[in-house]
Amino acid sequence: MNTLRVKFALLLVIAIVSVVGLLTVVLFYLLGPPTRSERAIEGVVRQVEMVLKLTSSGLDGVTLADGPAGGRLYERTTEALRETLKKRGIDLPVTISRQGHHAPLIVSVPIGDKGWLWMPTSGMPPPGPPWKALFRWLMLIALGATVIAVFVANRMVRPLVFLENAVASVGADGMLPELPERGPAEVRATAKALNSLSTRLKRAMESRMRLVAAAGHDMRTPITRMRLRAEFVTDEDERGKWLNDLDELERIADSAIMLVREETGAAAPELVRLDELVSDIGADLREQNLDVTIEDVQPVTVRVSRFKLNRALRNLIINAATHGVRARVSVNAPNGPMARIVIADGGPGIPPAVIDQVFEPFFRADPARRQDIPGAGLGLTIARELVQRAGGNISIANGPGGGLVQVVELPKAVETEPA
Repeated sequence: MNTLRVKFALLLVIAIVSVVGLLTVVLFYLLGPPTRSERAIEGVVRQVEMVLKLTSSGLDGVTLADGPAGGRLYERTTEALRETLKKRGIDLPVTISRQGHHAPLIVSVPIGDKGWLWMPTSGMPPPGPPWKALFRWLMLIALGATVIAVFVANRMVRPLVFLENAVASVGADGMLPELPERGPAEVRATAKALNSLSTRLKRAMESRMRLVAAAGHDMRTPITRMRLRAEFVTDEDERGKWLNDLDELERIADSAIMLVREETGAAAPELVRLDELVSDIGADLREQNLDVTIEDVQPVTVRVSRFKLNRALRNLIINAATHGVRARVSVNAPNGPMARIVIADGGPGIPPAVIDQVFEPFFRADPARRQDIPGAGLGLTIARELVQRAGGNISIANGPGGGLVQVVELPKAVETEPA
Protein backbone atom coordinates (compact mmCIF):
# COMPACT_ATOMS: atom_id res chain seq x y z
CA MET A 1 0.00 0.00 0.00
CA ASN A 2 2.91 2.36 0.60
CA THR A 3 3.57 3.04 -3.07
CA LEU A 4 3.49 6.22 -5.10
CA ARG A 5 0.77 4.78 -7.34
CA VAL A 6 -1.58 4.13 -4.40
CA LYS A 7 -0.86 7.55 -2.90
CA PHE A 8 -1.68 9.28 -6.18
CA ALA A 9 -4.93 7.32 -6.52
CA LEU A 10 -6.01 7.99 -2.92
CA LEU A 11 -5.22 11.68 -3.27
CA LEU A 12 -7.34 11.97 -6.40
CA VAL A 13 -10.26 10.00 -4.91
CA ILE A 14 -10.26 12.00 -1.67
CA ALA A 15 -10.05 15.29 -3.54
CA ILE A 16 -12.90 14.46 -5.94
CA VAL A 17 -15.23 12.96 -3.33
CA SER A 18 -14.55 15.72 -0.80
CA VAL A 19 -15.25 18.54 -3.25
CA VAL A 20 -18.40 16.95 -4.69
CA GLY A 21 -19.70 15.92 -1.26
CA LEU A 22 -19.10 19.35 0.27
CA LEU A 23 -20.81 21.10 -2.63
CA THR A 24 -23.78 18.71 -2.44
CA VAL A 25 -24.26 19.28 1.31
CA VAL A 26 -23.98 23.05 0.90
CA LEU A 27 -26.53 23.05 -1.91
CA PHE A 28 -28.94 20.94 0.16
CA TYR A 29 -28.78 23.37 3.05
CA LEU A 30 -28.85 26.56 0.98
CA LEU A 31 -31.37 25.61 -1.69
CA GLY A 32 -33.00 22.59 -0.15
CA PRO A 33 -33.89 19.35 -1.95
CA PRO A 34 -35.52 19.58 -5.38
CA THR A 35 -38.94 19.04 -3.74
CA ARG A 36 -39.58 20.12 -0.15
CA SER A 37 -41.08 17.28 1.89
CA GLU A 38 -43.31 19.77 3.74
CA ARG A 39 -44.78 21.02 0.48
CA ALA A 40 -45.38 17.51 -0.80
CA ILE A 41 -47.10 16.43 2.41
CA GLU A 42 -49.16 19.63 2.40
CA GLY A 43 -50.49 18.70 -1.03
CA VAL A 44 -51.44 15.22 0.17
CA VAL A 45 -53.20 16.70 3.20
CA ARG A 46 -55.35 18.87 0.93
CA GLN A 47 -56.18 15.80 -1.15
CA VAL A 48 -57.23 13.90 2.00
CA GLU A 49 -59.39 16.80 3.13
CA MET A 50 -61.00 16.99 -0.32
CA VAL A 51 -61.72 13.25 -0.30
CA LEU A 52 -63.24 13.44 3.18
CA LYS A 53 -65.52 16.27 2.15
CA LEU A 54 -66.61 14.41 -0.99
CA THR A 55 -67.25 11.14 0.82
CA SER A 56 -69.16 12.86 3.61
CA SER A 57 -71.98 13.62 1.17
CA GLY A 58 -72.17 10.08 -0.12
CA LEU A 59 -70.14 7.11 -1.34
CA ASP A 60 -71.92 6.50 -4.63
CA GLY A 61 -69.41 5.47 -7.29
CA VAL A 62 -66.53 5.19 -4.79
CA THR A 63 -64.83 1.79 -4.36
CA LEU A 64 -63.56 1.07 -0.86
CA ALA A 65 -61.13 -1.64 0.31
CA ASP A 66 -61.28 -3.69 3.46
CA GLY A 67 -57.92 -2.39 4.69
CA PRO A 68 -54.99 -0.14 3.83
CA ALA A 69 -52.94 -0.82 0.73
CA GLY A 70 -50.21 -3.43 1.15
CA GLY A 71 -46.61 -3.32 0.10
CA ARG A 72 -43.77 -1.38 1.65
CA LEU A 73 -44.90 1.07 4.33
CA TYR A 74 -43.10 4.42 4.39
CA GLU A 75 -43.15 4.90 8.16
CA ARG A 76 -41.43 8.29 8.43
CA THR A 77 -43.54 9.83 5.66
CA THR A 78 -46.68 8.28 7.17
CA GLU A 79 -45.91 9.79 10.58
CA ALA A 80 -45.24 13.18 9.01
CA LEU A 81 -48.61 13.03 7.16
CA ARG A 82 -50.51 12.08 10.33
CA GLU A 83 -48.87 14.89 12.30
CA THR A 84 -49.80 17.43 9.63
CA LEU A 85 -53.41 16.15 9.56
CA LYS A 86 -53.64 16.47 13.35
CA LYS A 87 -52.59 20.08 13.08
CA ARG A 88 -55.54 20.57 10.70
CA GLY A 89 -57.91 18.86 13.15
CA ILE A 90 -58.01 15.49 11.37
CA ASP A 91 -56.90 12.49 13.43
CA LEU A 92 -56.89 9.49 11.10
CA PRO A 93 -54.55 6.42 10.87
CA VAL A 94 -53.66 7.12 7.26
CA THR A 95 -50.78 5.19 5.67
CA ILE A 96 -48.44 5.72 2.73
CA SER A 97 -47.16 2.59 1.00
CA ARG A 98 -45.91 1.28 -2.34
CA GLN A 99 -46.83 -2.12 -3.77
CA GLY A 100 -43.95 -2.32 -6.25
CA HIS A 101 -40.60 -0.72 -7.00
CA HIS A 102 -41.99 1.20 -9.97
CA ALA A 103 -45.58 1.52 -8.68
CA PRO A 104 -46.92 4.89 -7.48
CA LEU A 105 -47.28 5.75 -3.82
CA ILE A 106 -50.72 4.97 -2.37
CA VAL A 107 -52.28 6.97 0.46
CA SER A 108 -54.78 4.77 2.36
CA VAL A 109 -57.51 6.83 4.07
CA PRO A 110 -60.07 5.19 6.43
CA ILE A 111 -63.67 6.28 5.70
CA GLY A 112 -65.31 5.67 9.04
CA ASP A 113 -66.34 2.06 9.46
CA LYS A 114 -67.17 1.65 5.79
CA GLY A 115 -63.66 0.78 4.54
CA TRP A 116 -60.48 2.29 3.19
CA LEU A 117 -60.00 4.55 0.21
CA TRP A 118 -56.80 4.00 -1.79
CA MET A 119 -55.59 7.23 -3.31
CA PRO A 120 -52.55 7.11 -5.65
CA THR A 121 -50.25 10.09 -5.34
CA SER A 122 -46.95 11.32 -6.72
CA GLY A 123 -43.62 10.44 -5.13
CA MET A 124 -42.55 12.38 -2.04
CA PRO A 125 -39.11 12.83 -0.55
CA PRO A 126 -38.63 11.61 3.02
CA PRO A 127 -38.82 14.24 5.76
CA GLY A 128 -35.48 15.67 6.87
CA PRO A 129 -32.14 15.71 5.03
CA PRO A 130 -31.80 12.80 2.56
CA TRP A 131 -28.65 11.31 4.11
CA LYS A 132 -29.12 7.85 2.61
CA ALA A 133 -29.53 9.28 -0.86
CA LEU A 134 -26.50 11.51 -0.28
CA PHE A 135 -24.45 8.53 0.90
CA ARG A 136 -25.38 6.48 -2.18
CA TRP A 137 -24.57 9.48 -4.36
CA LEU A 138 -21.12 9.84 -2.78
CA MET A 139 -20.47 6.09 -3.08
CA LEU A 140 -21.23 6.26 -6.79
CA ILE A 141 -18.89 9.25 -7.14
CA ALA A 142 -16.18 7.45 -5.15
CA LEU A 143 -16.43 4.39 -7.40
CA GLY A 144 -16.11 6.45 -10.56
CA ALA A 145 -13.34 8.58 -9.06
CA THR A 146 -11.41 5.43 -8.06
CA VAL A 147 -11.46 4.09 -11.60
CA ILE A 148 -10.26 7.43 -12.96
CA ALA A 149 -7.68 7.85 -10.19
CA VAL A 150 -6.15 4.40 -10.73
CA PHE A 151 -5.87 5.05 -14.46
CA VAL A 152 -4.29 8.49 -13.91
CA ALA A 153 -1.94 7.20 -11.21
CA ASN A 154 -0.70 4.38 -13.45
CA ARG A 155 -0.03 6.87 -16.21
CA MET A 156 1.80 9.21 -13.84
CA VAL A 157 4.09 6.60 -12.28
CA ARG A 158 4.84 4.72 -15.50
CA PRO A 159 8.25 6.41 -15.89
CA LEU A 160 9.10 5.49 -12.29
CA VAL A 161 8.10 1.86 -12.85
CA PHE A 162 10.20 1.90 -15.99
CA LEU A 163 13.19 3.13 -13.96
CA GLU A 164 12.59 0.46 -11.32
CA ASN A 165 12.51 -2.31 -13.91
CA ALA A 166 15.61 -0.91 -15.61
CA VAL A 167 17.59 -0.89 -12.36
CA ALA A 168 16.39 -4.41 -11.51
CA SER A 169 17.64 -5.66 -14.88
CA VAL A 170 21.26 -4.67 -14.17
CA GLY A 171 23.35 -7.83 -14.42
CA ALA A 172 26.10 -9.11 -12.16
CA ASP A 173 28.65 -7.36 -14.37
CA GLY A 174 27.02 -3.99 -13.63
CA MET A 175 25.87 -3.53 -17.22
CA LEU A 176 22.39 -2.32 -18.11
CA PRO A 177 20.73 -4.08 -21.06
CA GLU A 178 19.56 -2.02 -24.03
CA LEU A 179 16.14 -0.53 -23.26
CA PRO A 180 13.49 -0.03 -25.95
CA GLU A 181 12.90 3.65 -26.67
CA ARG A 182 9.15 3.61 -27.21
CA GLY A 183 5.99 4.74 -25.42
CA PRO A 184 5.12 8.20 -24.06
CA ALA A 185 7.57 11.06 -24.41
CA GLU A 186 8.71 10.80 -20.77
CA VAL A 187 9.37 7.06 -21.07
CA ARG A 188 11.27 7.50 -24.35
CA ALA A 189 13.40 10.26 -22.81
CA THR A 190 14.13 8.09 -19.75
CA ALA A 191 15.07 5.07 -21.88
CA LYS A 192 17.33 7.20 -24.06
CA ALA A 193 19.08 8.68 -21.01
CA LEU A 194 19.58 5.24 -19.44
CA ASN A 195 20.94 3.78 -22.68
CA SER A 196 23.35 6.69 -22.97
CA LEU A 197 24.42 6.23 -19.35
CA SER A 198 24.92 2.50 -19.89
CA THR A 199 27.09 3.14 -22.96
CA ARG A 200 29.27 5.65 -21.14
CA LEU A 201 29.58 3.37 -18.12
CA LYS A 202 30.57 0.43 -20.29
CA ARG A 203 33.22 2.48 -22.05
CA ALA A 204 34.57 3.74 -18.73
CA MET A 205 34.79 0.21 -17.30
CA GLU A 206 36.44 -1.14 -20.44
CA SER A 207 38.90 1.74 -20.37
CA ARG A 208 39.70 1.02 -16.74
CA MET A 209 40.19 -2.67 -17.46
CA ARG A 210 42.47 -1.92 -20.38
CA LEU A 211 44.49 0.45 -18.21
CA VAL A 212 44.90 -2.12 -15.43
CA ALA A 213 45.79 -4.88 -17.89
CA ALA A 214 48.29 -2.66 -19.71
CA ALA A 215 49.88 -1.54 -16.45
CA GLY A 216 50.19 -5.13 -15.21
CA HIS A 217 51.63 -6.27 -18.52
CA ASP A 218 54.06 -3.37 -18.84
CA MET A 219 55.31 -3.91 -15.31
CA ARG A 220 56.77 -7.26 -16.28
CA THR A 221 59.51 -5.80 -18.48
CA PRO A 222 61.08 -3.47 -15.84
CA ILE A 223 60.61 -6.20 -13.22
CA THR A 224 62.64 -8.59 -15.40
CA ARG A 225 65.39 -5.96 -15.89
CA MET A 226 65.48 -5.21 -12.15
CA ARG A 227 65.66 -8.93 -11.38
CA LEU A 228 68.71 -9.28 -13.67
CA ARG A 229 70.39 -6.31 -12.00
CA ALA A 230 69.58 -7.67 -8.54
CA GLU A 231 71.55 -10.80 -9.38
CA PHE A 232 74.70 -8.68 -9.53
CA VAL A 233 74.27 -7.29 -6.02
CA THR A 234 77.14 -8.69 -3.98
CA ASP A 235 75.50 -8.39 -0.58
CA GLU A 236 73.50 -11.59 -0.04
CA ASP A 237 70.99 -9.98 2.39
CA GLU A 238 70.46 -6.99 0.12
CA ARG A 239 70.04 -9.22 -2.93
CA GLY A 240 67.47 -11.33 -1.09
CA LYS A 241 65.46 -8.25 -0.15
CA TRP A 242 65.51 -7.03 -3.74
CA LEU A 243 64.35 -10.38 -5.06
CA ASN A 244 61.56 -10.61 -2.47
CA ASP A 245 60.27 -7.16 -3.41
CA LEU A 246 60.42 -8.04 -7.09
CA ASP A 247 58.49 -11.26 -6.43
CA GLU A 248 55.83 -9.20 -4.68
CA LEU A 249 55.61 -6.79 -7.61
CA GLU A 250 55.30 -9.69 -10.03
CA ARG A 251 52.49 -11.24 -8.02
CA ILE A 252 50.65 -7.92 -8.01
CA ALA A 253 51.02 -7.58 -11.78
CA ASP A 254 49.84 -11.16 -12.37
CA SER A 255 46.86 -10.70 -10.03
CA ALA A 256 45.84 -7.45 -11.74
CA ILE A 257 45.92 -9.14 -15.15
CA MET A 258 43.94 -12.09 -13.74
CA LEU A 259 41.32 -9.73 -12.28
CA VAL A 260 40.84 -8.08 -15.67
CA ARG A 261 40.48 -11.44 -17.36
CA GLU A 262 37.83 -12.56 -14.88
CA GLU A 263 35.81 -9.36 -15.26
CA THR A 264 35.90 -9.39 -19.04
CA GLY A 265 35.92 -13.10 -19.75
CA ALA A 266 32.81 -15.21 -20.23
CA ALA A 267 32.81 -18.99 -19.80
CA ALA A 268 29.84 -21.22 -20.49
CA PRO A 269 28.23 -22.52 -17.28
CA GLU A 270 27.89 -26.23 -16.65
CA LEU A 271 26.40 -28.50 -14.02
CA VAL A 272 28.89 -28.99 -11.18
CA ARG A 273 28.62 -31.22 -8.09
CA LEU A 274 29.62 -28.71 -5.45
CA ASP A 275 30.43 -31.32 -2.81
CA GLU A 276 32.78 -33.17 -5.17
CA LEU A 277 34.53 -29.99 -6.28
CA VAL A 278 35.16 -28.88 -2.68
CA SER A 279 36.46 -32.33 -1.75
CA ASP A 280 38.88 -32.29 -4.71
CA ILE A 281 40.18 -28.82 -3.77
CA GLY A 282 40.67 -29.92 -0.17
CA ALA A 283 42.62 -33.03 -1.19
CA ASP A 284 44.83 -30.99 -3.55
CA LEU A 285 45.62 -28.35 -0.93
CA ARG A 286 46.44 -30.97 1.70
CA GLU A 287 49.08 -32.30 -0.68
CA GLN A 288 50.58 -28.79 -0.55
CA ASN A 289 50.93 -29.17 3.24
CA LEU A 290 48.01 -26.83 4.03
CA ASP A 291 45.77 -27.59 7.01
CA VAL A 292 42.45 -28.07 5.20
CA THR A 293 39.69 -30.28 6.57
CA ILE A 294 36.44 -31.07 4.79
CA GLU A 295 34.13 -31.55 7.75
CA ASP A 296 30.68 -32.04 6.26
CA VAL A 297 29.50 -32.11 2.67
CA GLN A 298 26.00 -32.66 1.32
CA PRO A 299 25.40 -33.51 -2.33
CA VAL A 300 24.22 -30.45 -4.24
CA THR A 301 24.49 -29.38 -7.88
CA VAL A 302 25.02 -25.85 -9.18
CA ARG A 303 25.25 -24.40 -12.68
CA VAL A 304 28.50 -22.42 -12.94
CA SER A 305 31.80 -22.28 -14.78
CA ARG A 306 33.79 -25.09 -13.13
CA PHE A 307 37.15 -23.44 -13.84
CA LYS A 308 36.13 -20.07 -12.37
CA LEU A 309 34.38 -21.51 -9.33
CA ASN A 310 37.38 -23.75 -8.66
CA ARG A 311 39.63 -20.67 -8.70
CA ALA A 312 37.31 -18.70 -6.40
CA LEU A 313 36.96 -21.47 -3.79
CA ARG A 314 40.65 -22.24 -3.95
CA ASN A 315 41.47 -18.57 -3.21
CA LEU A 316 39.11 -18.53 -0.23
CA ILE A 317 40.33 -21.82 1.24
CA ILE A 318 44.00 -20.92 0.76
CA ASN A 319 43.31 -17.55 2.41
CA ALA A 320 41.80 -19.35 5.43
CA ALA A 321 44.55 -21.99 5.62
CA THR A 322 47.41 -19.48 5.42
CA HIS A 323 46.28 -16.27 7.14
CA GLY A 324 43.90 -18.20 9.41
CA VAL A 325 46.28 -21.08 10.22
CA ARG A 326 43.74 -23.77 9.25
CA ALA A 327 40.59 -24.12 7.13
CA ARG A 328 37.46 -26.08 8.03
CA VAL A 329 35.10 -26.42 5.07
CA SER A 330 31.51 -27.65 4.90
CA VAL A 331 28.95 -27.81 2.09
CA ASN A 332 25.24 -27.91 2.84
CA ALA A 333 22.02 -27.59 0.87
CA PRO A 334 19.36 -26.08 3.15
CA ASN A 335 15.75 -25.76 2.09
CA GLY A 336 15.61 -22.93 -0.38
CA PRO A 337 17.13 -21.95 -3.70
CA MET A 338 20.74 -21.50 -2.50
CA ALA A 339 23.58 -23.92 -1.74
CA ARG A 340 26.05 -22.85 0.93
CA ILE A 341 29.78 -23.33 1.46
CA VAL A 342 31.11 -22.35 4.90
CA ILE A 343 34.88 -21.85 5.36
CA ALA A 344 36.01 -21.25 8.94
CA ASP A 345 39.59 -20.63 10.04
CA GLY A 346 41.45 -20.48 13.36
CA GLY A 347 43.12 -17.10 12.96
CA PRO A 348 42.75 -13.93 15.00
CA GLY A 349 39.96 -12.52 12.82
CA ILE A 350 39.68 -8.99 11.47
CA PRO A 351 38.86 -5.84 13.49
CA PRO A 352 35.17 -4.96 13.05
CA ALA A 353 36.10 -1.42 12.00
CA VAL A 354 37.74 -2.66 8.76
CA ILE A 355 35.96 -5.94 8.07
CA ASP A 356 33.72 -4.24 5.49
CA GLN A 357 36.85 -3.45 3.43
CA VAL A 358 38.06 -7.03 2.97
CA PHE A 359 36.85 -7.23 -0.65
CA GLU A 360 38.61 -4.07 -1.72
CA PRO A 361 41.65 -4.61 -4.01
CA PHE A 362 45.03 -4.81 -2.22
CA PHE A 363 43.38 -4.69 1.22
CA ARG A 364 45.46 -5.89 4.16
CA ALA A 365 44.28 -5.95 7.76
CA ASP A 366 47.66 -5.19 9.33
CA PRO A 367 46.68 -5.53 12.99
CA ALA A 368 45.05 -8.92 12.54
CA ARG A 369 46.52 -10.78 9.58
CA ARG A 370 49.96 -12.22 9.10
CA GLN A 371 52.21 -10.29 6.72
CA ASP A 372 54.95 -12.88 6.21
CA ILE A 373 52.77 -14.74 3.70
CA PRO A 374 53.18 -13.69 0.05
CA GLY A 375 50.16 -12.33 -1.72
CA ALA A 376 48.97 -9.38 -3.78
CA GLY A 377 45.77 -8.70 -1.83
CA LEU A 378 43.46 -9.52 -4.75
CA GLY A 379 42.39 -13.06 -3.82
CA LEU A 380 39.12 -12.05 -2.12
CA THR A 381 38.38 -9.45 -4.79
CA ILE A 382 38.75 -12.01 -7.57
CA ALA A 383 36.77 -14.64 -5.62
CA ARG A 384 33.84 -12.28 -5.05
CA GLU A 385 33.84 -11.27 -8.71
CA LEU A 386 33.70 -14.90 -9.81
CA VAL A 387 30.95 -15.86 -7.35
CA GLN A 388 28.79 -12.84 -8.15
CA ARG A 389 29.03 -13.57 -11.88
CA ALA A 390 27.69 -17.04 -11.06
CA GLY A 391 24.65 -15.45 -9.39
CA GLY A 392 25.91 -16.01 -5.84
CA ASN A 393 27.26 -13.97 -2.97
CA ILE A 394 30.10 -14.01 -0.43
CA SER A 395 29.94 -12.76 3.14
CA ILE A 396 32.72 -12.64 5.73
CA ALA A 397 32.29 -12.23 9.48
CA ASN A 398 34.25 -12.90 12.66
CA GLY A 399 33.32 -16.23 14.18
CA PRO A 400 31.82 -16.41 17.69
CA GLY A 401 34.83 -18.38 18.92
CA GLY A 402 37.45 -16.45 16.97
CA GLY A 403 38.72 -16.61 13.43
CA LEU A 404 36.87 -15.72 10.26
CA VAL A 405 33.82 -17.40 8.75
CA GLN A 406 33.50 -17.09 4.96
CA VAL A 407 30.09 -18.05 3.57
CA VAL A 408 29.59 -18.59 -0.16
CA GLU A 409 26.04 -18.94 -1.48
CA LEU A 410 25.29 -20.19 -5.00
CA PRO A 411 21.92 -20.87 -6.67
CA LYS A 412 21.08 -24.54 -6.91
CA ALA A 413 20.62 -26.08 -10.32
CA VAL A 414 17.15 -27.14 -11.41
CA GLU A 415 16.42 -30.53 -9.90
CA THR A 416 15.23 -32.02 -13.18
CA GLU A 417 18.57 -31.34 -14.83
CA PRO A 418 20.90 -34.37 -14.91
CA ALA A 419 24.01 -33.97 -12.80
